[in-house]
Amino acid sequence: MQNTAETAPDAPLDTAPLLDDPHTAYAALREAGPVHRITGADGQPAWLVTRYDDVRRALADPRLSLDKRHAAPGGFRGFALPPALDANLLNMDPPDHTRIRRLVGKAFTPGRVDALRTPVRRVAEELLDAMERRGGPADLIADYAGPLPITVICDLLGVPHQDRRDFLAWSDALITPDPTRPELMRQAIGAMLEFYTGLIAAKRAAPGDDLLSDLVAVRDDTDGGAGGGDRLTEDELTSLAFLILFAGYENTVHLIGNAVLTLLDHPEQLQELQRNPAELPAAVEEFLRYDGPSPIAIRRFPKEDVEIGGVRIPAGQSVLLAIASANRDPARFPDPDRLDRGRELSGHLALGHGIHYCLGAPLARMETVTALEALLARFPELRLAVPRGDLRHRPALRSRGLISLPVAW
Repeated sequence: MQNTAETAPDAPLDTAPLLDDPHTAYAALREAGPVHRITGADGQPAWLVTRYDDVRRALADPRLSLDKRHAAPGGFRGFALPPALDANLLNMDPPDHTRIRRLVGKAFTPGRVDALRTPVRRVAEELLDAMERRGGPADLIADYAGPLPITVICDLLGVPHQDRRDFLAWSDALITPDPTRPELMRQAIGAMLEFYTGLIAAKRAAPGDDLLSDLVAVRDDTDGGAGGGDRLTEDELTSLAFLILFAGYENTVHLIGNAVLTLLDHPEQLQELQRNPAELPAAVEEFLRYDGPSPIAIRRFPKEDVEIGGVRIPAGQSVLLAIASANRDPARFPDPDRLDRGRELSGHLALGHGIHYCLGAPLARMETVTALEALLARFPELRLAVPRGDLRHRPALRSRGLISLPVAW
């Protein structure tokens, strides 16, 4: 793989290795150079940043905008989301980002999240009860890692039980779109918009004790909310509900699945954590670094020409920050391909850095620790039910998650 300084702008690198064997591919790219031209998922060229120091600085650089309005004309296309789903935190810079994050941030404080620990453990035990009744083998993604976060986030938002199966199908269509059937994504987007619009109308008519009802109240507060300055437009309200539900599901299901597979690949560490479950919170930080759910951060657009790793990137071009590569950069994490629960992990970037640090990080951590505690206690002889080589990850650059994880006990 060529260094970007030697790569012509009209000859971006092939991204197939990043899907087939990402950590090996990222290691080669890091060694070859700090910044590379690749072809993004939308078919457009993008700049891929691979080294820890560069990625960390770029994550917090205010010159790199998440707002697609800063993209160069004819460049990035991305998801064709309607405005009512697109006005979310992943597309915003301050001051709008600051205003909306402040409104929803109180739902994800450590205290609020800790209060959810007992309900989350109850859901986990109920899912494991069902697995045990059916007997093995079971698909840990479909039967446990997926239903757990969707139940938690739907309970938090107040989504009716009968709508949750549909949401899973729509999410899968967006997470891993079928390039041969683009209509499936369009249908999922349309169905999601209709669902959120109806759900918000229901909360407006009959508020409940849930986060979405609280956000509707903020939106409808004629005084403009606390202090008179925090307001949501209707599109922002709908987009926020979409983001909380979608991101709260996608990141956590992948994190749980990847963590379980990592432990099955390291049986001695699995046994150690079964004996000492109090070590799970620290272990989850290493799982995040070692094989996190988001290999690449949300793409950025320079508002002016910028230099990253000695490479000049023109304003408006797409910049992809390779979190998975940064988290295995030997310049920051010695012996990075070794699973080491005792290493110093305070600087890992799996959940972001700067003002766009993952809002739901405390919830994702708590759910994963709780899910692993319950699983390892219930099935001390957990093992893969298929050959390791049969496992497949979703073919997506931006997310890293297993399609299925057959296990027995």
